[in-house]
Amino acid sequence: MSSPQPTPAEREILVGGQALIEGVLMRTPGAYGIAVRRPDGELALRSGRVESLGRRYPILKLPLLRGIAVLFQSLALGTRALNFSAEVSATAPQAGVAEKTSKRIDAMDVAIVGSLVLGLLFGVGIFLFLPLWVTHLAERTVTGELSGWAFNLIDGGLRALFFLVYLLLISRLPDIRRVFGYHGAEHKVVFVEEFRLPRTVESAREQSRFHPRCGTSFLLFVLIASIGLFALIPKTAPFALKFGGRLALVPLIAGVAYEILRWTAAHSGSPLFSVLVAPGLALQRITTREPTDDMLRVAFAALEEALREETTPPTTLDSPSASLRGAL
Repeated sequence: MSSPQPTPAEREILVGGQALIEGVLMRTPGAYGIAVRRPDGELALRSGRVESLGRRYPILKLPLLRGIAVLFQSLALGTRALNFSAEVSATAPQAGVAEKTSKRIDAMDVAIVGSLVLGLLFGVGIFLFLPLWVTHLAERTVTGELSGWAFNLIDGGLRALFFLVYLLLISRLPDIRRVFGYHGAEHKVVFVEEFRLPRTVESAREQSRFHPRCGTSFLLFVLIASIGLFALIPKTAPFALKFGGRLALVPLIAGVAYEILRWTAAHSGSPLFSVLVAPGLALQRITTREPTDDMLRVAFAALEEALREETTPPTTLDSPSASLRGAL
């Protein structure tokens, strides 16, 4: 069942999220909540405050810059949450072992940095270097001399193709299919909150698993923006300069994609809205799956944690109930 999109007036607290391994991360403007299912069936909960970089550095509130700031902040939180979920979902709780605090540096911090670096290298290699190299090779051996726009269209088309193939391949893995189920649960629970429906599994079941503000749509906007912005790099430039220029433009592309996504969120009634979000919604048929009731319960638990932190006065954050949940 497809859900109509809520108007901005219908949203009291803007909520977003991310699927984790056997869990969900939920975000509100000033807080996050995490719920992960342990092997013994119990939930591991984490929550905390998130201070906007734009509030700390007002210049980051400017268009384009705000998108770059949101991207890096979201990547940092999302990576830590994903590593936390991997650790929790694979181990049962041990009595007498204290929760890790943000001031403690151990092997988990090394794993977080290592996974982030490897992920970035993989992304750069598959989605930036390889399409550019294949396009250069095709120009020399198959197509002959290409115009600047033709070169960038082929390069961009290959990036989109590699992205689609990558999603199709990982979607066949059983563990990833479960993550995509939690992705669907996150979307359904976000819709429940946006429509101010009762926070029940029954309400969530009726919602669509496809959401226009999904990160999948953001990635598609990144692909589209990259075609135009990469055209700024002269086609006659050496290969190394083309590749380096693409790397340098990635933050700007993220900023442009964020502004497009922000516009669609504010103009859900516009005729252009349906056109812009349609490809992202279609791609979510791969990146989301219908969740089980248990997945929905996990997503609701993450939402409750985030909303509790969002509405708790800062002076009470040192209470036992808050400290037991730990921090990322």
